[in-house]
Amino acid sequence: MDQIRIVIADDHPLYREGVARSLMEDAGLSVVGQAQDAPSAVELTRRLSPDLLLLDISMPGGGGLAALREVRALPKPPVIAMLTASEEDDEVMQALKAGALGYVLKGVGARDLIGIVKDLARGQSYVSPVLAARLLAAIRDGGAAARQANPLADLSKREEDILRLVAEGRSNKEIGLSLDLQEKTVKHYMTSILQKLHLRNRVEAAVLAREHLKPR
Repeated sequence: MDQIRIVIADDHPLYREGVARSLMEDAGLSVVGQAQDAPSAVELTRRLSPDLLLLDISMPGGGGLAALREVRALPKPPVIAMLTASEEDDEVMQALKAGALGYVLKGVGARDLIGIVKDLARGQSYVSPVLAARLLAAIRDGGAAARQANPLADLSKREEDILRLVAEGRSNKEIGLSLDLQEKTVKHYMTSILQKLHLRNRVEAAVLAREHLKPR
């Protein structure tokens, strides 16, 4: 197997060089470049075309998230992982949404980091366990909050269209004519809508629709 070529970007030389030495202890890993700020990380990545880029969040020149977005925009970006001390949920989410495949906390041991780097190079994602548990909880809580703020969030576009017409007092037959659907199909949609919204009848559905659906 070819060596995994790595660029490390961190503005603390002692830490950066220590990570490089730790990774180079494995014959399958090669640190081909080191950067101390975001612009250098982007330039080294563009010039050296590594397999993996390890980025700190907090760096001069715009920070690791800015570098992440620039590198992701390259024609052939490498795998990117954040190697950082930041445990801020918002920064974790921003990094993952921007395309980072991994989010590793700096407290990780050398042997574990080598294993993580190899997994990342193979295309496996990684988030430090302490952060993964918090992220999962945040996603669940956020989903519940969104549904509470908008109880219609789980409806499909077609179901929203039907519910809007229900709110206007249309019968199933009239809704079918309006949306070019068979009446029995409208009935099936209505059953699904009532189940999703935990409602007993179309009157309750109409009231909820008037409260939460924007008028056309």
